[in-house]
Amino acid sequence: MWWTRFKELPFALRVLFLASFVNRAGMFVFPLLAVYLVRGKELSPGEAGLLISIGSTGLLVGSLLSGPVCDLRGRRTALLTALLLNAAGYLGLAVLDGPPWTYAVLLFVALVGMGMFGPASNTLVADLTTPEQRPFAYTISYVGNNLGMGVGPLLGGVAAAYSYHVMFAGNILAGLACAAMIAIWVPKDRRRGAEGTRVKGRAGRLGHGHVLLLVLVSFLYVVPLIGLEYALPLAVTTVLHESAGLVGTVYTINSVVVVAFGLVLEKRIREYGTKLLLLVAGLLWALGLAVIVFAFSLPAILLSTVVWTFGEIIVSVVVPTYVADHVEERRVGGFMALNGFVLGLARLVVPVGLGVIWTAHGHQPVFVTLLAAPLAGMAVYALLRIRPSVSSKGAASGSPPTAAPAAPADAGVAAAEAVRPAN
Repeated sequence: MWWTRFKELPFALRVLFLASFVNRAGMFVFPLLAVYLVRGKELSPGEAGLLISIGSTGLLVGSLLSGPVCDLRGRRTALLTALLLNAAGYLGLAVLDGPPWTYAVLLFVALVGMGMFGPASNTLVADLTTPEQRPFAYTISYVGNNLGMGVGPLLGGVAAAYSYHVMFAGNILAGLACAAMIAIWVPKDRRRGAEGTRVKGRAGRLGHGHVLLLVLVSFLYVVPLIGLEYALPLAVTTVLHESAGLVGTVYTINSVVVVAFGLVLEKRIREYGTKLLLLVAGLLWALGLAVIVFAFSLPAILLSTVVWTFGEIIVSVVVPTYVADHVEERRVGGFMALNGFVLGLARLVVPVGLGVIWTAHGHQPVFVTLLAAPLAGMAVYALLRIRPSVSSKGAASGSPPTAAPAAPADAGVAAAEAVRPAN
């Protein structure tokens, strides 16, 4: 049962997953930021869009900072810094009344924090799990985040309807509550320096080029995810002339599929190699987008969401697991940060590029472009040399899970066990 496996995870990770859920559920501001800037700060839609684009570079900076902060100051420090920066930026947006450029600066600070949190969280998961536990741990993290993202916009809308200050206060208090949980129950990293770093397999001799390529090529699977965030609301409202409320149905379907099938899919993931899983994920993305391209309609969009969500689940679990399995521990934080950077980069360039295509040629070429991205990703992954992950090898051989290694250089399992309550 998944609950038994969940209880077998280190107590610190269970706290981290709860904190991540609360943090996601408390993200009231970001989905409604454009509305706040237009109605609350009386900016034009164009000004609001420009400021959000400028401020969103904070996601990229935060992703890049996460690795060095994890390595130099520890995983817990990176998580706490991320939450406090996010809270400070949103506090400034809520209470300060200055020229428009100040909103961009404050949003930048808040989103640096948002960009740091995910990679630092993934790095801590890598530190505190055995290879056999990692796919399950990353699945739990992903499911919890999606539950939070499903709840957050709804609660944020209710709060904003009452008062924008309530919306900001809820977001800030949720972040501070998460910081308190992490500060109390996630142990401080035990650092032993580079000489104590355990090298995984042949990584120290052969380098990490295969991991670097795998993470960078995953950009082609992130493109349709970010592209649909941009294109679907426009397609539903301006092409199909349906209510904007139906856009929320797409995200509801996505969250339901993740929650209902994420853990079921994880059991299957452990039975197959990384390359096959990435090819299957690309195929699911391509099939989902093909439904929209060749049968464009509201039912097709809803059916498409069910199909591509399975591909999204696979990639979200497989990529961080591969990084954790094949990278030296002292460099895991940097590679997790690179994974976050890929997502942040897509958020910056994909909407702009699709906007140019839509303006010049209409909606159909936009969805064709999105379909081409996972097909290209499948072609590249088919050619890449991708090594088997430890978890998949263990599942294939039927060998029992190995004991957790001695405390890693950055966040030891022993430290987590020290704070685990007696059962």
